[in-house]
This record gives sequence, C-alpha cells and structure tokens, in this order.
Amino acid sequence: MATGTEPHLNSGGVRTGTRAAIEAPHLRTDRWWLAPAATAAGLLAFIVYSTWRAFANADYYAAPYVSPFYSPCLAENCEPMRAGPNWELFGSWWGISPAIIILIFPLGFRLTCYYYRKAYYRGFWMSPPACAVAEPHKKYSGETRFPLILQNIHRYFFYAALLVAGILTYDTVLAFRDENYEWGHMGLGTLVFLANIVLIWAYTLSCHSCRHIVGGKLKHFSKHPVRYRMWQWIGKLNARHMLLAWASLVSVALADFYVYLVASGVFDDPRFF
Repeated sequence: MATGTEPHLNSGGVRTGTRAAIEAPHLRTDRWWLAPAATAAGLLAFIVYSTWRAFANADYYAAPYVSPFYSPCLAENCEPMRAGPNWELFGSWWGISPAIIILIFPLGFRLTCYYYRKAYYRGFWMSPPACAVAEPHKKYSGETRFPLILQNIHRYFFYAALLVAGILTYDTVLAFRDENYEWGHMGLGTLVFLANIVLIWAYTLSCHSCRHIVGGKLKHFSKHPVRYRMWQWIGKLNARHMLLAWASLVSVALADFYVYLVASGVFDDPRFF
C-alpha cells in the first residue's frame, strides 16, 4: 500500500509520512471512546470521594467499625478505638488527617498496578485511547523516564498492601462485636466489612507481582508442586484482575461510606444478633 504524505499525517506520533495513505485517523466505527470515558469517570469519582473523606478527619469510627481509609491509625490525633489498630507512631506534631499517612500505601499499590496503569493511561492520557486508535502524542518513551520509571516499585507496594490487608482483616474480626465491645454479634456493617475484605484479598493476591513471586524463576514446576498449585490458583484470580480491581475499589469506598453514615448519625447499624 502506498504511504501518505498529506500534511495532516505529519502531526507526530504514528501519523507520519510513512503511515499508510488512509484519510481517516482510524477505521473503527463502534463507540470506542465509551470504555475509556467510563473508566476516567469511575476513577475520577473515586478520587474526588476518597480525597474528601481522607481530609475530612471526622466520622470514621463508630464502634465497632473503623473506616478502611483510617486503619491503622498512626497519629496521636486519632479517635480512640478500643482494641483497634491505634498505633501512635506520629506524635502531636501531626495536625492533619491521619488517613493521609496510611492511604499512601494502598494508593501506591493501585497507582502502580498493571491494570490501573492501562486504565488511567488510556482514560486520562489517551496513551493510547483504545485499540487501533492512534494516540495524539508525538513521542513515546514508555516507562523509562521519570516519573513513570517509578512504576517499577510496584512489587514493594505489594508487600505493603499485604500488611494493610492483614490489618483490615483484623478490623473485620473486630466487627463481630457490638457497640459495647461485646463479642458474638453481627450487624449489617459486619457483612459490609466481610465483603470488602474478601474483595481486597482477592484483588491483592491476583496481582501480577504476586503471581511472579509465587511461581517466577522456577525451571521445573514438577520439583515445586506446592508453589505450582499456588501459581495455578493465583493465575485463575489474575485472569479476573480487572474485575477484582474495580470491585475492591467500590467495596472499600462503600465500607468507608457505611461507617460515615453510622458515625454521623444518619442511621443506626442494624443488628442481626
């Protein structure tokens, strides 16, 4: 096929003088823009909500529930939580919301996640906006330069995410108490926390780094049957990594919102027993 030399093809990126002589910027006739637009809208909604709640520094604890945005609470200005994850590592000098401290780790894990990279690269940067649709950028350096080269620390955020998931599991166990800290009770919030922690663990363990840690660098699976079985199991989760990424993002926001509603007095937590 002949190559085009029209002026509009010399705007940079793949639209150069060596590009095939096709007038249209792409040949897709479907609503290809719908998926990246929906992705951007969903991520933006979570960013706005989580930013509001992180800086609110209020209505994040209603016994026995603590918002996952504020756990563990590492500042001295935390609201006291009986038997909860109150670790006052930061003294009285920390004056802003304690959620800012801990959210760095789950945020860093999701920000460097392989799926989320694809999601916000396409949704916000149009790099590329969709399959078979050229991106508008003149240059492409991948993740070899600052700041995107920092995406390579994803594995270390995965270790931090394991710790955070463990703490949220502890919070879920504490949710089997009532408002007087008596054990053996279950409320609607308990179910919310149970659903959230299951999705958090499923998303965390479906991570590509987790799959590589479990089964990577093995030359003979037959000599490592336990790791091979774990690798297979994690591989099944990994196939649903995108779904788990969105489901856990929604669940952690809903868990925080539920605590906010109870703590602010909108309604009392319904108790089953």
